[in-house]
Amino acid sequence: MEKIVTITSKIIPLPRNSIDTDQIIPARYLKAVDKEGMANGLFADWRYNPDGTPKADFVLNQPRYQDAKILLAGDNFGCGSSREHAPWALIGWGIRAVISTSFADIFKNNALKNGLLPIAVDQSTFQSLLDLTQELPDAEITIDLEKQRIILPDAKTIAFEIEPFARRCLLMGVDQLGYILSFEKQIFAYEEKMAQLL
Repeated sequence: MEKIVTITSKIIPLPRNSIDTDQIIPARYLKAVDKEGMANGLFADWRYNPDGTPKADFVLNQPRYQDAKILLAGDNFGCGSSREHAPWALIGWGIRAVISTSFADIFKNNALKNGLLPIAVDQSTFQSLLDLTQELPDAEITIDLEKQRIILPDAKTIAFEIEPFARRCLLMGVDQLGYILSFEKQIFAYEEKMAQLL
């Protein structure tokens, strides 16, 4: 898992509310058993015409956003059925953070465990960021996970909350199991010590 410390990027605006996991990655793409190729299914029903050609008006198909890493999505992002494929598809396409006013709990947990940073902001902040994408579509913002802040083009900052353990894992680039395994030497030393006491 790639670590997240800072992310500097344009913002991809997708201000639709209640984008569910079936819209993020349609069920027909769930046959895959690994993350390879998940990006192809990301928002597939919105990105492609029935013949498979890209829809020019969909935001992810616009040239200016091809290297963007931050998605600005409407309220209640990731609702619907639980599927790890949703964060896999977003990360596979290149998105490392999603900013919204709220996230479905299961999606949020899946995102954090797979290296995708979900940031919840208030409605006023969301609107300011959305306005920025309209007024200055090529403007970049920076997400500083270590300091838990979003840095705007004018150098103003917006603080955000994240669960401390999830933050630590993202900064280290590990999931929960990877975090435990980072203490492998200490665990073995403890087990050896305990074995000697028996």
